[in-house]
Amino acid sequence: MMHYTKASNIDDLHRITRSRIPRVVYEFLAEGTEDNVSLRHNREILERIQLQPRMLINVAKRSQKVTIHGREYNSPFGIAPTGAAGLYGFDADVALARAAAKAGVPFVLSTASFVPMERITKEVPGGANWFQLYMGKQREGAEKLIVRAREAGFDALVVTTDIPVAGAREYNKRNGFEVPFNLRFDSMIDSALHPHWLINVFLRTLLTTGVPRLQNVDANVGGRIVTTRLSDFRQARDALDWSDMEWVRSLWPRKLYIKGILGAADALEAVRIGADGIFVSNHGGRQLDGAISPMEALPEVVSAAGSKLVIMADSGFRRGTDIVKALALGADMVFVGRATLFGIAAGGEAGASRALDLLRGEVDRTMGQLGVNAIDELTRECLVMPAGFG
Repeated sequence: MMHYTKASNIDDLHRITRSRIPRVVYEFLAEGTEDNVSLRHNREILERIQLQPRMLINVAKRSQKVTIHGREYNSPFGIAPTGAAGLYGFDADVALARAAAKAGVPFVLSTASFVPMERITKEVPGGANWFQLYMGKQREGAEKLIVRAREAGFDALVVTTDIPVAGAREYNKRNGFEVPFNLRFDSMIDSALHPHWLINVFLRTLLTTGVPRLQNVDANVGGRIVTTRLSDFRQARDALDWSDMEWVRSLWPRKLYIKGILGAADALEAVRIGADGIFVSNHGGRQLDGAISPMEALPEVVSAAGSKLVIMADSGFRRGTDIVKALALGADMVFVGRATLFGIAAGGEAGASRALDLLRGEVDRTMGQLGVNAIDELTRECLVMPAGFG
């Protein structure tokens, strides 16, 4: 089996991951929802957009550094929030935060993490650490989390809004991979057939912290994943509206980003409530199956609110060329989720760093081949759009 240091791209890390972790865990990571229409569509749209290079331009001093709200980053991408990352590597969220800090890019910690948020800012104090918030209509739990994130020193709050009801991840039901988690006999056998994961992730976690707990949920903080109490985690999300985002804005004094935007109307709502930016995202194809891709939404969103908001994008990005295409469509930064989790599963913190290094190298190479010296030189003139796009 290939070692993560030999990986030439994110797909290589993906293949290593698939061989190292049990099927039930792999499907939770790699699949989308229902028929995986949006999951496939995210990739199809990215692959249909072509690049238009210019020749004989001196690109010897090119730089991919970007500045977002006054802070400079070494690359125009970061690590997106990924729930239950601890399923793929021991202390995965801490490892991801460290890898991001070393690379000089942002890291977003998920509410659905096995690691208390305070560990991230304590153990990675120099990192650009952001916290992603899931919340329901009952504000008490959300307020406690917002206060915790503020006191822990997180730079930004990212509120995910595209989860009024849970996506139909049918593979989880087939595998018994739901809350409360049911450890079935076939899953136990499959785990035994993946000894690296069993010893270095599952057993190590049990011996160190016990049964995994979602340490930052908006209700019943610390509930174990094998208990029914965590069902409160998803309650009353369908009652949320923009007044709740106004309330969050009133509590959070630092940068506030709204995640899950796929159209101009919602982008303008984010402007109205005083958000500092948005994530154009379809949740990695894991919520509404058949939703448009972020790449299709970007032109409209940028046109409506690009001068008023910092615009990030996520969902489906696997290559430096993908990242460059989103930047050329007007995104200020791109976030990757599965890509760095493949790195974690393949090689822990060093594997996550490998994933970031691969993407950084691809962005640099793409800029050089396009004839571009700086990120702000990436415009739609660098792209050839497919017929009927938008």
